[in-house]
Amino acid sequence: MSRKHPVIAVTGSSGAGTTTAKRAFENIFRREHINAAVIEGDSLHSLDRLEFRAAMAEAGKAGNHSFSHFGPEANHFDKIAETFKSYGETGSCKRRYYIHSDAEAKELNARLSTSLNPGQFTPWEDIAAGSDLLFYEGLHGMVKTDSVDAAKHVDLSIGVVPIVNLEWIQKIHRDQAERGYSAEATVDTILRRMPDYINFITPQFSRTDINFQRVSTVDTSNPFIARDIPTPDESFVVIRFRDPKGVDFSYLLDMIQSSFMSRSNTIVVPGGKMSFAMEVILAPIMHEMLQNRNK
Repeated sequence: MSRKHPVIAVTGSSGAGTTTAKRAFENIFRREHINAAVIEGDSLHSLDRLEFRAAMAEAGKAGNHSFSHFGPEANHFDKIAETFKSYGETGSCKRRYYIHSDAEAKELNARLSTSLNPGQFTPWEDIAAGSDLLFYEGLHGMVKTDSVDAAKHVDLSIGVVPIVNLEWIQKIHRDQAERGYSAEATVDTILRRMPDYINFITPQFSRTDINFQRVSTVDTSNPFIARDIPTPDESFVVIRFRDPKGVDFSYLLDMIQSSFMSRSNTIVVPGGKMSFAMEVILAPIMHEMLQNRNK
């Protein structure tokens, strides 16, 4: 961990809603004039799209039907830890981008003078000098194994984790809308990922400083037949602080209408106020972090 070069990690699985947290941080960065170096978790996969499909097919032939993007075989866990450690010590590190779409390919090819396609990685490059902090958003920001510990290099960690049925509903609908996948194909992916989800994703949320867990107030008992995603107004967000010392819960209850405490370290807010709650909670932490950085 580093006072001079802070590392922030937002962690959540595919379809969990980490984009909401990322936007909340972006709003804070803009208002507070914070120059953040951004690392996308997808860029630290170890296989591009075609390589992953080939490796998954080979694993299937060998009887391994649990090969997934969540596990160590498809990720550079060591590079995640190395990136955090390097930035914390020097304020510098290398990064690359994973190209998700044709639009991203066009933009990055123009900037880097490359001819890459969606599903590929850009070359590694040094981040720009002079950033205030490193911001990671992805699957494995707090990953820890017998040989790798990325979590120990993180100064502020945020978990975004809906209850699992809601997470599955969100993934099924997102995959259909954005990628054209059938519900059956997404269910197959969920089943394949389950061992790695249990072993490498969920343990991270015991290490995060703050967790935002969305809980629906409508029936999601069978997520595989749900016709729509529960709206924010049909949910609450359970916010758990790993260490509640120093958290001004009275202030948070005053600022976030209709919120309440469910435990001594947990506040519950209406789902529609999730983004607002994130900014109210995180802005003072960011302010203190930068004050400490400049001491």
